[in-house]
Amino acid sequence: MMRLPLQNRNMVVFYGSQTGTAEEFCGRLAKDAQRYGMRGMSADPEEYDMSELPRLAEIDNSLAVFCMATYGEGDPTDNAQDFYDWMQENGEDLKGVNFAVFGLGNKTYEHFNAMGKYTDKRLEELGGKRIYDLGMGDDDGNLEEDFVSWKEQFWPAVCEHFGVEATGDDTSIRQYELVVPTDINMNKVYTGEMGRLKSFETQKPPFDAKNPYLATVAVNRQLNQAGDRHLMHLELDISGSKIRYDSGDHVAVYPVNDVSIVNRIGQILDADLDTVISLNNLDEESNKKHPFPCPTTYRTALTHYLDITNPPRTNVLFELAQYATDPKDQDTLRKMASASPEGKGLYQSWVLDAQRNILAVLEDMPSLHPTIDHLCELLPRLQARYYSIASSGKVYPTMVSICAVVVEFQTSTGRTFKGVATNWLKNKVVVTDNGHKATVPMYVRKSQFRLPFKASNPVVMIGPGTGIAPFMGFLQERGWMKEQGKDVGETILYFGCRRRNEDFLYQQELEEFEKAGVLTQLNVAFSRDQEGKVYVQHLLKKNKEHLWKLIHTDNAHIYICGDARNMARDVQNTFYDIAEEVGGLTHTQAVAYIKKLMTKGRYSLDVWS
Repeated sequence: MMRLPLQNRNMVVFYGSQTGTAEEFCGRLAKDAQRYGMRGMSADPEEYDMSELPRLAEIDNSLAVFCMATYGEGDPTDNAQDFYDWMQENGEDLKGVNFAVFGLGNKTYEHFNAMGKYTDKRLEELGGKRIYDLGMGDDDGNLEEDFVSWKEQFWPAVCEHFGVEATGDDTSIRQYELVVPTDINMNKVYTGEMGRLKSFETQKPPFDAKNPYLATVAVNRQLNQAGDRHLMHLELDISGSKIRYDSGDHVAVYPVNDVSIVNRIGQILDADLDTVISLNNLDEESNKKHPFPCPTTYRTALTHYLDITNPPRTNVLFELAQYATDPKDQDTLRKMASASPEGKGLYQSWVLDAQRNILAVLEDMPSLHPTIDHLCELLPRLQARYYSIASSGKVYPTMVSICAVVVEFQTSTGRTFKGVATNWLKNKVVVTDNGHKATVPMYVRKSQFRLPFKASNPVVMIGPGTGIAPFMGFLQERGWMKEQGKDVGETILYFGCRRRNEDFLYQQELEEFEKAGVLTQLNVAFSRDQEGKVYVQHLLKKNKEHLWKLIHTDNAHIYICGDARNMARDVQNTFYDIAEEVGGLTHTQAVAYIKKLMTKGRYSLDVWS
């Protein structure tokens, strides 16, 4: 644990981040501080002794800002867990500590922005002084716009509170300086490692986000028989890694960017991608020495470390504007980075709706020629991608299975958008012609999505499409328990897909589970095999009496995996209906009933949007 380096600083921005967005927002706020005569730093609460927070009160005009994402079912992110525990357990006096909170969440989830709300409320309870209202970003809408709008109001509030003024200087502020080493020892150059140099050559447990395990791809097969999508099942060999996992956990994989995009960026910027470089923080006291592992080459940075596929955020466009030689392009970029309604609308349509990544922006604005080192400084980090594990650690302790659909579609500009991770995984050939084995950097993230402690409790699983993934692990485990002679309760699955002969995933395995008596009931909704569309919620309604008995009398556990925006919401509404129609509850009572099941851990979600 480090002490907070509060010398020469009056603003600390803490982040609770799972996918890197909160960390990125936090960095932007710390950088902006210079424009208001303040000295800011971004900080990972996991690395600091948060009991030192009251010390901020000793510094004139000091401020703590918290960019807190909510993860899973209203939980803190991994790196903010200790801070969350500290807030709950401690009664530190934060009198004289000025604070502001921006939360990152998603409205499709039950506990929207729970961590941001809790942090904001708790800091005030501990005596802190809120200097600006809690901001709440919604990832189901436009998170970037929510943040920019909040920031536009936040800084004037800071100026008013402390009696300071904006410097009025809008010029670009560099955080890192480019150093091109002259004497290069190639053994000291990063080639894609996340933490320790050469960590992929000499693997040492424990394996986590900063030290992923290089797993061999043992199986990579297509699951669907027909249709325009590619659904796949992969098995990663983790033997010898000491990695343990339970069914319901998540596997995180670090993808690699498309080589053709990397090469094209290098070509447009007329850069030698194999130049070894280091980007060094100009603030020597900062604990973040580089934006990504350095020294490395531009090629490695653009391939392994930087997000070049997602649409760039507004701060990137703002900083790039200075490099456009056409004044019209300069104006357009600056406008899109502004908080004006016109600018927001333009950013939404030209960047987000059109899915323009950084390459598309460079191609469609020929006058834009940034330096490659500044571009690498500005682009966010490429993040690990999470998948629900499709196997049981009790049955397959040395193998982690993934079930995923390849993301690929046409954008309005006529380009093809390809999801980074799924396309990279799709192309993982188990063994190439020259005997090379494909590998994937990965680690396991624990989850709350767990089978009941008592095997005799009935289980109702609802997972259309790739939402079937964790239930393959659940079924393997229930089968294993049955073999151990345990009394295993009813095990019911509701699966949904388009057509029986197209994308009935794991059909053979599911039918075998049914034959063996592991799967008591297999209900499949084929949405396009008949006149009217049939979805999982229609089948739930059909079996409402039996489902109500399982839930109300037999202590059943309900599990839902898949799309949060529509499916999970529709399924929840269906359970309200069942509680009303069969249980005789009023709508208010039905909502409270399901909420109570959630609190007891009997209604669990593993959803994404």
